[in-house]
Amino acid sequence: MNSAQVDAYLFRLGVVRPPRPTGEALRELHLRHLRTVPFENLSIHLGEEIVLEEKRLLDKVTGTPRGGFCYELNGAFAALLTALGYEVELLAARVYGDEGRLGIPYDHLALRVGTADGGTWLADVGFGAHSHCPLDWAGRGEQDDPAGRFRLVAAGPDAAGAGDLDVVRDGRPQYRLETRTRVLGDFVAGAWWHSTSPLSHFTKSLVCSRVTEDGGRITLGGRTLTTTAADGSREKRELESDEEVLGVYRERFGIELDRVPAVRNGDRA
Repeated sequence: MNSAQVDAYLFRLGVVRPPRPTGEALRELHLRHLRTVPFENLSIHLGEEIVLEEKRLLDKVTGTPRGGFCYELNGAFAALLTALGYEVELLAARVYGDEGRLGIPYDHLALRVGTADGGTWLADVGFGAHSHCPLDWAGRGEQDDPAGRFRLVAAGPDAAGAGDLDVVRDGRPQYRLETRTRVLGDFVAGAWWHSTSPLSHFTKSLVCSRVTEDGGRITLGGRTLTTTAADGSREKRELESDEEVLGVYRERFGIELDRVPAVRNGDRA
């Protein structure tokens, strides 16, 4: 990642280059990422190829500009953090689904980040509704965050590897995190499955979501616009026309589209 790419990324986030790769700077970068780069799966429904290569991810985030899902968002964020001097490791996770079942291998990509001031953090800007700030990797107690109360706990005896962790939000496990370091190419099969399989929730629906400045969230799911306040209260509105949908993508998410995405089964978004 060259200096111009770093500058373009930081410009998108609306932050200046931090003088040192500290925990405080990581916290700001993490929060700004969630507020400005949407979690979205539009490429799947627009027929766009998802390529897990650094240049393609950076072009999507800083050039188009767009968002993405976990592999894209955390993959691009890892490149930025590395260029800024952080120690970054890519970690694989399996997401908890219905009835506590774990998803496929390489179901999710998260980051373990080391800072110049001696901290180690779990950073994740690609899980949709998740912690607004990095979580203390070493902490095993409750960690309060604007998005809820989080814990990192040792996984049970059924874990695939020693040292695996369950990431828990408000008492409910979110995903099981492996602690072995991976590379971006390891996640290609998972990204392919999530973008093509009829069993993947990403192929069944449209989503575009980001954290708002007041700590809430705005989400466009198909034609349903949901605004969630910081206190959890929600307001929903159905968008009636394609022009309205495209306007929300443009004005609320910074995404310029020339057509409304259609879900894979052919229904209109």
